[in-house]
Amino acid sequence: MTGPGTEVDDQRRVALVDLLDRVLAGGVVISGDIKLAIADVDLVQISVRALISSISALSTPAVALGGAPKPPDDG
Repeated sequence: MTGPGTEVDDQRRVALVDLLDRVLAGGVVISGDIKLAIADVDLVQISVRALISSISALSTPAVALGGAPKPPDDG
């Protein structure tokens, strides 16, 4: 049984899949800083950077820039 909200949910799912596909195809970098301080004295500081991408999107530029090793030549 389908109701009026079902069509909107289907459109959202398709949009989410398209968004995820674009993010993985191009890649995205997430960065952040966490600082633990007591009485204005910094005790711990953590910097985090994460790259989220598909393997195929990352391997193409690495080969073009010479970053990835080339397979041995058999001939």
